[in-house]
Amino acid sequence: MTSRRIEILVGLFVAAAVAAFFMLALSVSNMSSYGDGDVYELKARFDNIGGLKVRSPISAAGVTIGRVTDIQYNSDSYEAVVSMAIKAKYNKFPVDTAASVLTSGLLGEQYIGFQPGAEEEYLKQGDVIDLTQSAIVLEQIIGQFLYSKADDNKSAE
Repeated sequence: MTSRRIEILVGLFVAAAVAAFFMLALSVSNMSSYGDGDVYELKARFDNIGGLKVRSPISAAGVTIGRVTDIQYNSDSYEAVVSMAIKAKYNKFPVDTAASVLTSGLLGEQYIGFQPGAEEEYLKQGDVIDLTQSAIVLEQIIGQFLYSKADDNKSAE
């Protein structure tokens, strides 16, 4: 009788552990907010999106307001076109809002940050954000620094 009770308790413990790992996996993979409800879609064009991925967050003032839904390459303009789903409750972004590809921390994941403008007209379904700033590529910055140091050494001689 007691061995049967122990088996049931162990089974319940294992089931609870599997459920906890499932919830942890959803949280880590950003899938927990997959059904965000009502959203509206915006697009933005960037010269370089760095390591931005589908499902990357979109934030304004540090608050996640949406997710990247699609990334395409436009071979006519040589730009990345990023589609974004913004939660419907955040529908008061002016048409001159700027979008930047930013990095969370020094080596963290990349996300899109919105910087609201001052216009009185708001972005709506299907609009394209014109003011964009591409990702900063660390290798390019280091290369520019090294080349400027080399130029400084040549001019000092």
